[in-house]
Amino acid sequence: MTSNETPFVYRFVPAEGAGAPPLLLLHGTGGDENDLLELGRMLSPDSALLSPRGRVLENGMPRFFRRLAQGVFDEDDVRRRAAELADFVDSTRQRLGIAAPVAVGYSNGANIAAAMMLLRPGTLAGAALLRAMVPLSDPPRANLAGAPVLIASGQMDPIVPTSNSARLAEMLRDAGADVTRRTLPVGHQLSRADLVLGKDWLERVGKQTLQSA
Repeated sequence: MTSNETPFVYRFVPAEGAGAPPLLLLHGTGGDENDLLELGRMLSPDSALLSPRGRVLENGMPRFFRRLAQGVFDEDDVRRRAAELADFVDSTRQRLGIAAPVAVGYSNGANIAAAMMLLRPGTLAGAALLRAMVPLSDPPRANLAGAPVLIASGQMDPIVPTSNSARLAEMLRDAGADVTRRTLPVGHQLSRADLVLGKDWLERVGKQTLQSA
């Protein structure tokens, strides 16, 4: 789906039932708006799903912001793209009549979700960050006021050091988020363990996010 009201190409899948928060699905490098739809439905069968495609191309592969090298981000672009994506989410959810979503981001999508939490804390009701890194070296002080965040790291991840994801967890806790951090016995790719962990976490925090929306 596209719209004259947004620069993003995206998919929207209406809710299948009541009582589950909408999910904002944010793909990794080289993905698109279709990549995480199946994961989103498995994580929360009743949720509405909003899934945009990243607007930055790296060798033809969609991303949500520029990087200078693997693990080295263009932080000015991170800030600009996070604001752009937050504007899209705010306007699109109002138009669709859905509550503030919980982001489910993988890799580059998890990084932009973390940046949105720090830069635009009112846009997301929470976030499941799968293989996320610290997106900004010196973010502004945010007030996340108990927003639930899940960080799922891979013990054998060659891209994201566990020390980096630990620093991200501490950064979000310092901003007031209710952070759950787990290190799974996997690499960078998603696994069944992520599905089980994410599903349990969403079932626990789903009602909380709807009540605070």
